[in-house]
Amino acid sequence: MNLVDIKHLEQVDANHIWHPYSAMHGGNPVYVVESAKGTRIKLADGRELIDGMSSWWCAMHGYNHPVLNQAVHDQLGNMSHVMFGGLTHAPAVKLIEKLVEITPEPLASVFLSDSGSVSVDVAMKMAIQYWHAKDKPSKYRFVSLRNGYHGDTFGAMSVCDPVNGMHSLFSNVLVKQFFVDSPDCKFGEPCSEPDIASLSNLLKTHQDDIAAVILEPIVQGAGGMRFYSADYLKQARLLCDLYDVLLITDEIATGFGRTGKLFACEHADISPDIMCIGKSLTGGYMTLAATLTTLDVSRTIDQGIPGVFMHGPTFMANPLACAVALASILLLEETQWLEQVRSIELILKLNLRPFESYIQVKDVRVLGAIGVIELHEPVNMKWITEQFVKSGVWVRPFGRLVYLMPPFIINEADLTALCQAVGRIVNKIPSSVL
Repeated sequence: MNLVDIKHLEQVDANHIWHPYSAMHGGNPVYVVESAKGTRIKLADGRELIDGMSSWWCAMHGYNHPVLNQAVHDQLGNMSHVMFGGLTHAPAVKLIEKLVEITPEPLASVFLSDSGSVSVDVAMKMAIQYWHAKDKPSKYRFVSLRNGYHGDTFGAMSVCDPVNGMHSLFSNVLVKQFFVDSPDCKFGEPCSEPDIASLSNLLKTHQDDIAAVILEPIVQGAGGMRFYSADYLKQARLLCDLYDVLLITDEIATGFGRTGKLFACEHADISPDIMCIGKSLTGGYMTLAATLTTLDVSRTIDQGIPGVFMHGPTFMANPLACAVALASILLLEETQWLEQVRSIELILKLNLRPFESYIQVKDVRVLGAIGVIELHEPVNMKWITEQFVKSGVWVRPFGRLVYLMPPFIINEADLTALCQAVGRIVNKIPSSVL
């Protein structure tokens, strides 16, 4: 791409396009991408970047994968889309059959939607309709963990951290939910009574008002990249059963192997009543999400008023998205994904742990294919993004967190180079840009 074309794209972008969590005018730098393949993002000016983000955690197989490309091509020859109201098709049926097979029992009813945030809204509506059908309409509020993040739609925003989250601006117009302390017990540690007390006490006091507990199992993602005890998750499941409250697990970021288990709730050997999945579902090719629940929940909703589940996206079960999602899951099963994730974890630990001694660094933690460097102060996004691009890597920090979630296919040399670039840049953060 020539310089004139690049400048034109940049100018139109700057004049008319709002990027996620960015200012419309005078925001952070934006780089024009020409193509992407494997673990490399090629910019229009010819520079190549090693991808450390998997495009916000979804491109687990990397970019431009021949198997996934073929799945889209084959499906496009049949149909790109057809409405899902009153119609069905093989890509959706086969995908849902596979999802029921690989997710924890007794999840058996699946609702497809457009994005992770919408899948959370769907889960919340399921829980509310479930209790209405059981003649308990007072159970309509939700319990969430502080430091949690569940999406940007209004339902999802209401269960994100109300103080430290990204949505405090909207606090006056969001439905008021219950929030409990995030577990202090770290991954690999037991969960003591004080760790679970906040959740236990709230459920005991407000069980008649609560439809469900919603949480990100094991890893709190955009709310702080915190890794907590599997024992906490196990005890949360027991408390929900004790107080007759549904449990919703948000596996949007953790699903499909990222933590070293196919789904993070498997670390605790528990199954939720409702599970949300997205991001890696299609291998990063198209937007698609799913909300899975039990036959008890779906049948109860069917037997209540109005006798149907009240949600229906226009592009629900898009055939192209379903076809590539199924191909992505089959590809994951055919590859040695667990060995890939374990290898990434070892390399991340080896390369990131030395950064604990840096004066800018508060903590370093690794779990599966997730590496986190927590700083003492928030980063200057403009400065640090420019530094990463100059170093030939694509890393997108937020707040005080510089983290890596690379594609599973990344090789040792690229991952080592990625970690070393992060270390160099973190180590030279001047106080003036913190």
